[in-house]
Amino acid sequence: MLGGLCVAAMGAVSVPAAAKVASVSDRGFVVQHLVEVPVAPDEAWATLLKPAEWWDSDHTWSGDAANLSIDPKAGGCFCEVLPNETSPRAAPRGSVEHMRVVYIERPRVLRMVGALGPLQGDALGGTMTIQLRPEADGEKTQLLLEYVVGGYSRTAFDKLAGAVDQMLGEQLRGYAAKFGGAFEAAFPMPDETAAQEASPLPKSDAIPGVLPLPENPPEVDGKEVIGR
Repeated sequence: MLGGLCVAAMGAVSVPAAAKVASVSDRGFVVQHLVEVPVAPDEAWATLLKPAEWWDSDHTWSGDAANLSIDPKAGGCFCEVLPNETSPRAAPRGSVEHMRVVYIERPRVLRMVGALGPLQGDALGGTMTIQLRPEADGEKTQLLLEYVVGGYSRTAFDKLAGAVDQMLGEQLRGYAAKFGGAFEAAFPMPDETAAQEASPLPKSDAIPGVLPLPENPPEVDGKEVIGR
């Protein structure tokens, strides 16, 4: 099993309904996930910046999510320490940079660049944008994650896209579980065409390259939306 992303093991993982491979071509792919958690944005944001508390240890190089951290500033590292195998108190045997922060605005936007897991082994680049927005009552938060990957890959992008989509879905499953949320139902992902045609956000709210979140996600098949 490779750290960060295990392609072979993903076939058995259930995919959250609020997810999609938005685009795939011979140049790369885009995956999107949308979840809602029953907490205010400040709490959702604080937890987002602590991957050690919700990332799946099976998708790390060290085998323990406790070794993960995010330095919340431009240039900051989403990194993992590789502890000394003989003594946890000894100098680490190494470290891994999963991604690097390029845009951060509390408690609204986190954008990082990097190729996760075995994607590092090819000439691939990725940009992950995570957007948080409160609902009207301020006690729930919608989170939209978009990961855009491109470059040269020895594995077909259509196969990689599905694996990455499922892996990221598992991480958000763990994130939602921190607040008692579950992927019981989904609301539709934002439509790219509709997003382009929608009225522009006020300048103070504009986030380059991010799709707008739906205003009022409906219930699906009589089930409640995540976190409600």
